[in-house]
Amino acid sequence: MVSAAVIDALTMDFAHRLTDARKDRGLTQQALADRVGIHVTQVRRYEAGTAQPTLDVLRNIAVALNITTDSLAFGDHERDPDEDLRLAFEATRHLDPDERDMVKNLIEAVLLKHEARRWTTAAS
Repeated sequence: MVSAAVIDALTMDFAHRLTDARKDRGLTQQALADRVGIHVTQVRRYEAGTAQPTLDVLRNIAVALNITTDSLAFGDHERDPDEDLRLAFEATRHLDPDERDMVKNLIEAVLLKHEARRWTTAAS
């Protein structure tokens, strides 16, 4: 279970990323609200961290700001691979397409095996 403190921190991170993205594009809260099709009060709530948008609204905000939803939901490097894997992934740039497909298939197989083991363990 996720603690209330963690949820509060994630909410505030989203609020700061939204505010920064809006300001970076030179938009007022009202201009963003107009582009998204919501009331300006909702934008204020999102930026204050007192409300969270629905998935549809989050998507519309991202489109209005010309950014990804990931950039609003996740911090810089939050979704990056571990350093040792990042270096291995970078090295795959030098592989030919068949070799890269083989690496991709191998990774997918390992991930599927991991998920199957996790579900089996959870069902026990």
